[in-house]
Amino acid sequence: MSGMTKTTTQAPEVRLSRFRVTGEIPVPLLIGWLTCAAVPLLLFFGWRSLERGETTAAYLLAMFAALLALNGLVYLISRRTTLQRRGFITIITVLFTYLAVNAIEEGAAILWLFAYPAIIFYISEARVGVLACIGGLFATAVLFSPVGETMFDVPYTTSFKLTMLAVLTFVMTTCFALDQSRRRAKLGLLKLAAEFEYAAKHDTMTGLANRREAHAQLDTEYERYLRNNRPFSVLLMDIDLFKSINDNYGHHVGDDAIVMVAQTLKEQSRKVDTLSRWGGEEFLLLLPETDCDEAARTAERIRFKISTTPISADNQTISTTVSIGVATIEGTESVDRLLQRADEALYEAKKNGRNLVRQHGITSH
Repeated sequence: MSGMTKTTTQAPEVRLSRFRVTGEIPVPLLIGWLTCAAVPLLLFFGWRSLERGETTAAYLLAMFAALLALNGLVYLISRRTTLQRRGFITIITVLFTYLAVNAIEEGAAILWLFAYPAIIFYISEARVGVLACIGGLFATAVLFSPVGETMFDVPYTTSFKLTMLAVLTFVMTTCFALDQSRRRAKLGLLKLAAEFEYAAKHDTMTGLANRREAHAQLDTEYERYLRNNRPFSVLLMDIDLFKSINDNYGHHVGDDAIVMVAQTLKEQSRKVDTLSRWGGEEFLLLLPETDCDEAARTAERIRFKISTTPISADNQTISTTVSIGVATIEGTESVDRLLQRADEALYEAKKNGRNLVRQHGITSH
């Protein structure tokens, strides 16, 4: 499964339905296989028609084979899956109509209609499949009606017509039911996979990225920095005297402090920033395309907001503060070295009294 992190305004169900699960045959590949099977079959039956002196039928079957081959060739050149799918549906719809109306192979070719529902439901959206099947069933009923007999002089017996309509209705209904079951099962798998992916990358308590995801984002940003030479910064922060909060007020108050800090980070950060719970009471912010001065201002704004946001504990309010270490990427240093410098700056902030921002010797409070 791929591309699931891409943002869009579509409903989650519609967005997920566009993805493919492992083992599912890609629609372009299936159409390619069907095309490879259909072209020689059409040429074979065209040759049979030519042997019987049915020149028009032979040429038309060869033309349908050529159109299917051309549709496949266009896809190989353009890789436009929507064009390939629509072209294939149009060609086989016209082909099946021709086979039924002209009673090719002494009327036996109409039996190919039974393949239509399974194909159309798999390669198109459910709505398109339903409309196509209803239209096909209606057209077949008209062909078998007195009006159809008058217009096309079809050789089908009454018994064959009734059986054909009954079985075609059954096949279409069964294909619809199976397709709906397949789509629901696929959507359930994709939702479950999305939930697992989110859980693997995020902290349960805060909803922030976890350390593993933060490392992945750091690596991505570092690669972009090497390509574009655009600096980025990190803020490493730690809740001051967190153990005392737990010891004096209980772990539930400590949890409230962690959640409050996480919420403050969400409110004070940009959408492009990566907010992560680095571990325990420690947090890391990745600030793309941010120099040292801007990073320090961001850190100071966060520090001030947290220090002025009280939390409740045993019918009283207590203040929570954080110390923040700021580091900006320099030269060709590694991500590990960048984090080490941020950790050293955080240590300086703690050593100098806490509730401070420390970066390259600059202290704010």
